[in-house]
Amino acid sequence: QVQLAESGGGLVQAGGSLRLSCAASGRTFSNYAMGWFRQAPGKEREFLAAIIRGGGSQLYADSVKGRFTISRDNAKNTAYLQMDSLKPADTAVYYCAAEAHGYAVVPALYKYWGQGTQVTVSS
Repeated sequence: QVQLAESGGGLVQAGGSLRLSCAASGRTFSNYAMGWFRQAPGKEREFLAAIIRGGGSQLYADSVKGRFTISRDNAKNTAYLQMDSLKPADTAVYYCAAEAHGYAVVPALYKYWGQGTQVTVSS
């Protein structure tokens, strides 16, 4: 079992920045690829970014490429999502997820999920 807990969400004005954190506990964090997703009301869960176990490779959705940066610190058992140039359309609940077999864009392939953190971007 891996327990994940997101933090860092909140209210920010358009153009601003937030950094989300995902703290992991339980099994060895470095054994898992990590992903970030979001879900807005009435919409499906959307892939944002993923990072492999060692952190040397990342994958981004086109909608956030160049604005969001995923990273991880395996010594701190924590993954991060730096979000810059935020837009009102980025308003959603943001989730981190862990996957043992390699990063993926499909939510169903991730076994462990956090509870989510709300991000609201005002215009």
